[in-house]
Amino acid sequence: MEARLEALARASAADRDLYRPVMFRPGLAEDRERLEELLKRTPGIRVHDELRSQVRELVRALNPSEKWAPGELDQAAIDHLGSTPAFTFGVWVYYPWSGRLVHLLDEAEFVRVRTDRNRNKITSEEQALLSTKKVGVIGLSVGQSVCITLALERTFGELRIADFDTLDLSNLNRIRSGVHLLGERKAVNVAREIAEIDPFLKVTPYFEGVHEGNIEDFLTNGGKLDLLVEECDSVAVKIIARQHAKAHRIPVVMDTSDRGLIDVERFDLEPDRPILHGLVNEVVTDRSAFTDDTARIRAAMRMAGDHLSPRMRASMPEIGRTLCTWPQLGSHVVAGGAHAADVTRRVLLGEDQPSGRWYVDLGELLSTGSEPHIAQRS
Repeated sequence: MEARLEALARASAADRDLYRPVMFRPGLAEDRERLEELLKRTPGIRVHDELRSQVRELVRALNPSEKWAPGELDQAAIDHLGSTPAFTFGVWVYYPWSGRLVHLLDEAEFVRVRTDRNRNKITSEEQALLSTKKVGVIGLSVGQSVCITLALERTFGELRIADFDTLDLSNLNRIRSGVHLLGERKAVNVAREIAEIDPFLKVTPYFEGVHEGNIEDFLTNGGKLDLLVEECDSVAVKIIARQHAKAHRIPVVMDTSDRGLIDVERFDLEPDRPILHGLVNEVVTDRSAFTDDTARIRAAMRMAGDHLSPRMRASMPEIGRTLCTWPQLGSHVVAGGAHAADVTRRVLLGEDQPSGRWYVDLGELLSTGSEPHIAQRS
């Protein structure tokens, strides 16, 4: 049994770096042949075909003022298909890492339906503009929540993601994933999850993370990033990323999952702005100082300023003694991902979002010492 389990594990490991789905449009003869070949060689494939319900949603989205009598929406969906056989309508998407084959509307109609409930918090014109934007995310622990929220709102056309690390059991207190994915690259994990939400979004992973040798490529290859979200643990990379982003006038957003801290650096509007609000001026020139835990913690606390939560402040001296690293909570990470994604969208749309540092501290906002707002009953 042990040998059999080892052989199965080796066979499964071959698929570990797959993150791009495969698309088939059976209306094209070549794609139809490719799809038939896939079905022949993959007998255990799982097929999910809910196209007709998607077409019904599409018809409703295209006719929001229409009041449908029973059965009329079904007929309207059939009429929308016209003479095209349902099998060849839209696109079939194969996810090789899970063995699923899913029937979807093709890109334009898929996007129309999937973003329908964004309107008009995001207008159709704004949604089209966001689809042209390039966003980078460095660090995929906190960054995973940012990436998934950006994907949910379809805030980008291309997302570049960077993390050299793999998923560990201790990550599962804040990274939404599963135990069957332990040992997977974090970048693969995020790319797959986005592909399962929206296979038409472009995701470009950097499996080695970001460093001095590839930061220029990350920021500019294929077109300059419109915005960088920096969420890594490395103090040196935080500095390197900002120095290069500043040189290219790329704005930087960072969520720190303590007290809901959000940093915004508008290097696009303020090319002479000091990085990290000037909090690291004395250490920028000597990155070799970050080679030991004490120096890294000292630099991190300098970046954080004087407003750490009491529990975080008490935890910092314990790192390397009673703690392996600084603590993070799932609720803080998920909330921070939402906050960073919201700021990102507003910057990309040209809304009034200045540089600065803000705290969205629920512990403070919802404490007994704060005044709750209660709507008055009529």
